[in-house]
Amino acid sequence: MKKASPRSTHVEVIETLSLSELTMFCDTNADWVVKLVEHGVVTPVAEATPEWEFAPKHIARARKAARLMRDLGLNVAGVALVLDLIEERDRLARRLAMMGG
Repeated sequence: MKKASPRSTHVEVIETLSLSELTMFCDTNADWVVKLVEHGVVTPVAEATPEWEFAPKHIARARKAARLMRDLGLNVAGVALVLDLIEERDRLARRLAMMGG
């Protein structure tokens, strides 16, 4: 896990997580992450490396996917749709806020 520590020793900023670290973070397994990649829910930084690494945006998406699947019983395709809709709603809300609405 690559980390960049600000001045405070109590806070660490995660730059990337490896596939194995992501599985521990989401309390799941590699097959589950592979399904997320196949459905476009998350994308590794570089697929040609020995072990995939995931950027913060995709770490957050994987964590949300795990919660949606666990709490709502959604399948991977359902999770992909819900996450895309949430992100679109957030984009529209930001645009509306910039327009003063």
